[in-house]
Amino acid sequence: MTVDAVIFDIGNVLIEWQPERFYDARIGVARRQKMFATVDLHEMNDQIDRGAAFKETIYETADQFPEFRAEIRMWFDNWHEMASPEIEHSSVLLRALRKNGVPVFALSNFGVGSFEYAETIYPVLSEFDRRYISGYMKAVKPHLPIYQMLEKDCGVAPDRLLFADDRQENLDAARARGWQTHLFTDANGWANRLVAEGLLSEKQTES
Repeated sequence: MTVDAVIFDIGNVLIEWQPERFYDARIGVARRQKMFATVDLHEMNDQIDRGAAFKETIYETADQFPEFRAEIRMWFDNWHEMASPEIEHSSVLLRALRKNGVPVFALSNFGVGSFEYAETIYPVLSEFDRRYISGYMKAVKPHLPIYQMLEKDCGVAPDRLLFADDRQENLDAARARGWQTHLFTDANGWANRLVAEGLLSEKQTES
């Protein structure tokens, strides 16, 4: 089936996002497990993805749990270490697609403040033709509105969109809209899919 535009998720597709790994290295596995069992840090981050203030949400959560205040504040203070490294092979693929004239969009659950900060670290985030970022849109994957908003804005028929994401539930929601999808596990697999779709040559996928 023809693909007229390619959509990248950002976290774990273009930039690694592994908070547990960060905390394991900084405070040890046992304390990280205790903290995550006590504090729903992923829900805190979901609030940010839905549009809540970046620093304020994290610091307010930290103040609610004095035992872990310093560690929770790391979510903001050390965010650049938590959201790293760039998956450089994916960036190569994005740039190759655009060089071939294929429109490339971002569709990501990402806060406003965290995304604006990420842009200062990762130039690739400014290279999309269109960006659909949940914090600005006040809508998140895998819920229906964010997919509808993207479709309405970009004007590409749903069945001509190819979307790569690392979470199956996000892909299931897209597939229900008629999108073509790819479960991202590594950049090599994504490269192979783009070649199979006729969007890139094998040489263009080389990192």
